[in-house]
Amino acid sequence: MKNSLQGVNLYLVGMMGAGKSTVGRILASQLNYRFFDTDTLIEQVTRQSIAQLFAESGEAAFRELETQVLADLSSRPRLAIATGGGIVLQRKNWSYLHHGIVVWLDVPIDVLYRRIQHSTTRPLLNDPDPFAKLQTLFEQRRSLYAQADVRVSVSETDEAEQVAARVLTELDQVIKPQHPPMSPANGESG
Repeated sequence: MKNSLQGVNLYLVGMMGAGKSTVGRILASQLNYRFFDTDTLIEQVTRQSIAQLFAESGEAAFRELETQVLADLSSRPRLAIATGGGIVLQRKNWSYLHHGIVVWLDVPIDVLYRRIQHSTTRPLLNDPDPFAKLQTLFEQRRSLYAQADVRVSVSETDEAEQVAARVLTELDQVIKPQHPPMSPANGESG
């Protein structure tokens, strides 16, 4: 698999709580890639949490920083990148995502909600009905996530290692060798 990818970046997309960071770290380790999380990089650059950034500067400022981070990462090879759940919303971001292979971790809403319901670091869920908000966000993004090169359905019982293994299996299915191996004609060596 490492050779088949030829250093092409992997971009993990999906809703908050889908496991993009955890699975991304596993994939990076298995592929001998470097791992980056766009949200973590934004927090490092701004020296603010995502929640603080949303509260003080707003979502539009956050999305602009997200695009800048993605642009920088897309120029480097051999990366596994966990993206923020809304990165697919900006058309410009797709020009960067298409520099690599986009992998959608598709997790049912009820599973996502159980994973993140007690989180205080998800500013988009600061809502009187966070489950309904999560459903609304998913409906807004589903068709965009569906544009990914690879879709991996994740159940509540799946461990991160199992999900990473399925991602690698799916990647193997979509990657076509650019140059088939050369075989000598009529058994002669060249």
